Amino acid sequence: MGANYASQVAKQMPLIRDPEVLAYLSVLGDSLARLTDRNDLEWHFAIVDSKEVNAFAIPGGYIYVNRGLIERSKTMAQVAGVVGHEIGHVVKRHSIKQMQKSQGANIGVTGLCILTRVCENAGGLLDLAAGGVFAKFSRDDEAEADAEGVRLVVRAGIDPHGIPEMFRILLDERKAAPGAMDEFFMSHPLEEDRITATNALIASYAPERLKGLTNDSPRFQAFKARLASLPESKPAAKKK
Repeated sequence: MGANYASQVAKQMPLIRDPEVLAYLSVLGDSLARLTDRNDLEWHFAIVDSKEVNAFAIPGGYIYVNRGLIERSKTMAQVAGVVGHEIGHVVKRHSIKQMQKSQGANIGVTGLCILTRVCENAGGLLDLAAGGVFAKFSRDDEAEADAEGVRLVVRAGIDPHGIPEMFRILLDERKAAPGAMDEFFMSHPLEEDRITATNALIASYAPERLKGLTNDSPRFQAFKARLASLPESKPAAKKK
């Protein structure tokens, strides 16, 4: 099922194809995913070539991060936190639960049109939206994914403070440019309380457990620079 959805996403969304960039994200993602209890999944990590800020997961271990989100990050720990959060949605089966709620109901289509800007050629993705794949997660789901993200990055030796730091970057940008962050906030309810909650989760660890965890690396900064150097994908031609 996940492979089928991923095939539709690949047809409808512009994806980064640069091997060097994808290799870095895959290594980072795998370093987190292998620490979950879902050893039955073959994880896949992709970058959507969109300046809009978003990240999402679909069933089966497919994780997508928008170029715009990576560009707004400052450190490796911030992107790792986002990836860990999305892995959390898969591990906790949040998309499956949304699909079960949405079966047979044509919900989410308008939201997906706003979310992806590809409605002119998005027949397949509209089917996914109607099935609940891209439905907005509940606050409880987001809290579960946050907790899983914190757990994974700590286990991977990465500074978990990147998670609330990324939340702060996104909230500050929403305040500075209302409407510019609609895509992310539509699919990920985010308020100040999530920053408080993730900081509390981090504070529950013994200080020595968090000492020396990696916050950033030259390889991550090289990855960001490489991504920034790539030309933007051309939009798909409209069908006549």
